[in-house]
Amino acid sequence: MKSNIQFILSMVIFATIGLVVRNIDLSSSERALLSSFIGCLFLTIVLLIMKKKIAWQLVKANAVILIFSSIALGGNWIFLYQSYDYTTIANATLGYYFAPVFVMLLSPYVLKEPLSCKKIVCVLVAITGLVCIVGEGLSASKTDDLLGLFYGLIGAAFYAILLLLNKFIQDIEKLELTIIQLGTTAVLLLPYVLLTSGFDIVKVSGSSIPFILMLGIFNTGIGFWLFFSGMEKLKGQSIAMLSYVDPFVAILISAFILQEHMTTLQILGGMLLLASTFVSEIKTKSLKFIKH
Repeated sequence: MKSNIQFILSMVIFATIGLVVRNIDLSSSERALLSSFIGCLFLTIVLLIMKKKIAWQLVKANAVILIFSSIALGGNWIFLYQSYDYTTIANATLGYYFAPVFVMLLSPYVLKEPLSCKKIVCVLVAITGLVCIVGEGLSASKTDDLLGLFYGLIGAAFYAILLLLNKFIQDIEKLELTIIQLGTTAVLLLPYVLLTSGFDIVKVSGSSIPFILMLGIFNTGIGFWLFFSGMEKLKGQSIAMLSYVDPFVAILISAFILQEHMTTLQILGGMLLLASTFVSEIKTKSLKFIKH
């Protein structure tokens, strides 16, 4: 029961990311840099309190994959945060949850796992759901919504790459892996931010600072801590089912707190998308991964 509660709490925390990110007046890459740096720092303190050490020999052995997976994590956050800026939290979340579909499509080539008939049907249903969401935006000529959904899909693609790359990382404990990936992501994002948007953290408004700390400590640090603590004793099927607390809560926040409107067709599309990815994971081995 404790593991269930920890995992559910982590999903609720992840679901509030869009709400927090929107209150930070920095570029998406700057927000990604700060969340990875602060999250890494917080989890390093947790590791020290738990009197654990990072197995640097294992990190060295997995160095190449860790670098590429950290690039994927950075891209994932940049485009997800960008998505929140252009469309509703519900649309951004639904676009982002297309990631399992990308994983299913890439698995036969990357992991040499056959694509079963059930998964093919799930992919087709998910695409139908996405078409319902996108089609409604097209009919209403909502350019920002479509751009936001597009950014969400790119974020989902990076997330799928992260999931697949993490399958090749050997023997590193999940908390240690998260610290290394967050730290590496921060290091890689720093020159990118300096060369593109510039680092305007010194000019950030006072109202953004509490949300920056919340994003780094609460959404990233505590969220990941609860995520891995809960996941440790849960079965793969339970993880797959409880993961849908995240989009459910995010959509509730979008509808009731932010008063963001979704049409009937978009709601139907969202239900098809989430249902297809849910069904595809039932009675299968679930990928264990770093989230958002």
